[in-house]
Amino acid sequence: MSIPRSEQGVEPGTPGEVFRVFLKLGLTSFGGPIAHLGYFRAELVRRRQWVTEELFAQLVAVCQILPGPASSQLGFSLGVLRAGWLGGVAAFAAFTLPSALLLVGAALALPLASSGVAGALIHGLKLTAFAVVADAVMGMSKQLCPDTPRRAIAVLAAAWLLLSPAALAQLAVVAVAALVGALFLRGASRSNDTGGVHLPFGRASGAILLFAFIAILLVLALFAGTDSNLVGLAAAFYRSGALVFGGGHVVLPLLQQAVVSPGWASQDQFLAGYGLAQAIPGPLFALAAYLGAVAARGHDALLFATVALLALFLPGLLLVAGVLPYWRTLARSQRAISGIAAINAAVVGLLGAALYDPIFISGVSNGGDMAIVSIGTALLRVWRMPPLAVVAWCSVASVARASL
Repeated sequence: MSIPRSEQGVEPGTPGEVFRVFLKLGLTSFGGPIAHLGYFRAELVRRRQWVTEELFAQLVAVCQILPGPASSQLGFSLGVLRAGWLGGVAAFAAFTLPSALLLVGAALALPLASSGVAGALIHGLKLTAFAVVADAVMGMSKQLCPDTPRRAIAVLAAAWLLLSPAALAQLAVVAVAALVGALFLRGASRSNDTGGVHLPFGRASGAILLFAFIAILLVLALFAGTDSNLVGLAAAFYRSGALVFGGGHVVLPLLQQAVVSPGWASQDQFLAGYGLAQAIPGPLFALAAYLGAVAARGHDALLFATVALLALFLPGLLLVAGVLPYWRTLARSQRAISGIAAINAAVVGLLGAALYDPIFISGVSNGGDMAIVSIGTALLRVWRMPPLAVVAWCSVASVARASL
C-alpha cells in the first residue's frame, strides 16, 4: 500500500524521524557520493516514499551543479522538504556525525601507534588515495567530458594547474571555464522536468541565503592566512567549501592548499586522513573533522574539528537552500547549463592535476608502490570492489612490505 502524498509531492514528517533515518544512512552508506545517491533513492524514494522519483531527480540535478558535497546537499534538501529547517539540520547532523567522530578518533589515535607500523600504515593510506582518485578521474572524465570541447577544457585546466598550482589559479580556472562554456559550448543538455520543487520558503528567503553565502565568504577572506586559530581555520575551510565544484574527491586539492601550505598539517597527515576517509561511511567532506583535529596542536581537538567541519559544509548548504527557489528559471537557461557543463569539465582537469601533485609525487616512490596502486585501482575499476577493500589492500600490502 503506497503512502498518500500532499499536493507538493512530499508527506510531512518530524525532525526526530529524519534524524533516525539519516543516522542509519550515515552508518551504512559506504562508497562515496555517487553511491550515496543510490542509498538515498532506495531508502527515501522506493522504501519510505518521502518524495516522488521526479522530485528526487530534480534535487539530484540541483545538487550536482552547485559547489559543495552533493550527497550532503541532497540529504539536507530532503530533510528540509520532509520536516522544515529542523529536518534539514537533523538530516545533515545524522548523516555526518558517524564519519566525523571516527575521523577525529583516528586523528587522535594515529600518533599513538608504534612508529614503524604507523609509518607503513600512513604510506598505505597515501597509496589508497592514489587508487581512489585515479578511479574518480577516469569515471568523472567519461561522464563529464563526453565530447571533444569538454575534453579539451579538462586537459587545458590540468595543464594550467600543473604550471600554476596556487589557490587563485584554481579559482581562475573555474571562472574562465564558466565564461568559455557560456559563450561557446554547445550540446549540454537541459533538464527535461524543472517543475515541482516545492519548499517551505520562497525566493525572498533564498535571496537572503545567497547573500549570506557571499557575505560570509568576503568577511572570512579578511582572515585568510591567519595563523592556526579558529577564525583562520574557519576562513580556510569555508573558502574551500565555497569553491569545490564537483564535490567528493574534488575537494582534495583545495583542502591540500588550505591546510598543508600554511603548515597546519603535513603532507603525510593529509593524505593519511584522505585514505582513512575512504574506509568509513558517510560524506567524504567529513575529512574536515580529521584535519581540524590535526590542526589543533594542543588546543581543544574536538572544537577545532567541529569548526573545520561546519565551515567546509556551510557554503554548500547555504547555496543549495538559496538556489532551490530559483531552480526552474536556471534550468531553462541554455547559457547557464553550458557554463556549468564547462565547469564540470574543468573539475576533471583539476582532479587530474591533483592526482599527479601532490598524490603521486608524495605517495608513489618505487615499483613496489606502483604495483600496489595498480592492483588497488583495478579493484575499483575492473572488479568493482568497494573503497573499503582498497583501503584494506593498500594498508596490508604496505605494512607487509615494511616487515620484510
